[in-house]
Amino acid sequence: ATLTPGTLDKVFFGTGGSLANDTAVRIIHFYFNRLGQHNKKKIIARTDAYHGSTYLAMSMTGVTFNHQGFDLAPDLVHHIPAPHTYRRPDGMTESEFCNAKVKDLEDKIIELGPENVACFIAEPIMGAGGVIVPPKGYHKQTKEVCNKYEVLYVSDEVITGFGRLGHFFASEPVFDFVPDIITCAKGISSGYLPLSATILSEDIYDVISVPQNEGALFTHGFTYTGHPVSCIAGLKNIEIMEKNKICEHVREVGPYFEAQLKTLYEHPIVGDVRGSHFMLCIEIVADKETKTLLPEHLDIAKLIAQQCQSRGLFVRPIRNQVVLSPPLILTKQQIDTVVSILHESFTEITPVLSREGIAIN
Repeated sequence: ATLTPGTLDKVFFGTGGSLANDTAVRIIHFYFNRLGQHNKKKIIARTDAYHGSTYLAMSMTGVTFNHQGFDLAPDLVHHIPAPHTYRRPDGMTESEFCNAKVKDLEDKIIELGPENVACFIAEPIMGAGGVIVPPKGYHKQTKEVCNKYEVLYVSDEVITGFGRLGHFFASEPVFDFVPDIITCAKGISSGYLPLSATILSEDIYDVISVPQNEGALFTHGFTYTGHPVSCIAGLKNIEIMEKNKICEHVREVGPYFEAQLKTLYEHPIVGDVRGSHFMLCIEIVADKETKTLLPEHLDIAKLIAQQCQSRGLFVRPIRNQVVLSPPLILTKQQIDTVVSILHESFTEITPVLSREGIAIN
């Protein structure tokens, strides 16, 4: 509770991010049922968001590639456009773009009817969708919209939590808002054992903790909920992070990583370098001016990843994007090595594209 913002100090433990997000929605529905607002069921998520692989979590996920061949819950989950600042319309300022994306949320709530909308779920920085960093003020303003219509805000910090942006949780210190629920996993145990958490505000807990009938219980749980061995690993992980000042290290070294990575702009196919601290992305384009993508069949990010791997560096290729999420103990010297390998890899690939007849501007 000392690590979480506001009054978020009640925790339900699970074994992964998907379960954490499923749990958040089930609790939210229960919460509104207890308040007598039985119609508040619908969920608003965003295109290119990633929230997990269970039936509900994948329905909330907005990465359409992952939906192929699977069923979803379209009547329950509705999506609004991602706040992709790099891909905003020409001539639109970041502030204007932010206002437009916030309006997308309010318009969707009004379209569905505030009496029918239970929650809005969002990653502070969208991970699997391409490390999409929202415009400044986006999360604070969307939270204000949620408050206006009694819609709960779920901050999915499965990736951004536990140090990747330099804090145990990024919602308040980085993005200046306090959500109603935070979900987290992965970094909570440093991945050594399966552990996740759905962290609730005091206001939600005060409602759901009151039995709805005499002798009734809060009947939500899993076989391995709060597994003692996983929880011990989580506690030890936090102890090590605090003792070794891991978050402070990320805050100190992260800006250097961002600055060094931006030297890649010298390559003609690097359109955008974005992210924060130890959660970064390089977007590859055919034309920097128009932001036109290279032909999909080239699988350009995979080609870059192969070049990097041959030089001893693992990166994550996602379509036309190269994603970097390094260990939190990365040093400046290691960052120099990472960036050097990336420079070599981009230098190697660019002539190959020319030989294939691909025009680069």
